[in-house]
Amino acid sequence: MNQLHLTAQIESLGQLRYTPAGLAALDCSLKAESEVVEAGQPRKVSLEIKAVVVGELVKALQGLGVGKPARFSGFLTHQRNGRGYVFHVTDLLSQPDAQDARP
Repeated sequence: MNQLHLTAQIESLGQLRYTPAGLAALDCSLKAESEVVEAGQPRKVSLEIKAVVVGELVKALQGLGVGKPARFSGFLTHQRNGRGYVFHVTDLLSQPDAQDARP
């Protein structure tokens, strides 16, 4: 199953647009940094990923604003040009504090 859960900060928000079906859509960039254990050793990891939110979640994402942490859930798909991936966010939960943000 193609499913992704990520606690990240909103790095940037694009311009509000509408799909051909008339749904609101908002592109954004998410950034996650944390420390995980791999093969028994601690490892610092960070990533930045392009994401899109469609429909009613657009208002929730705009309400969070840039720099705010949240837990994002959704799925990955190829970009239209085939270069890289896009995280399609289907659910989000705001986090009370950046210190609680862990992928």
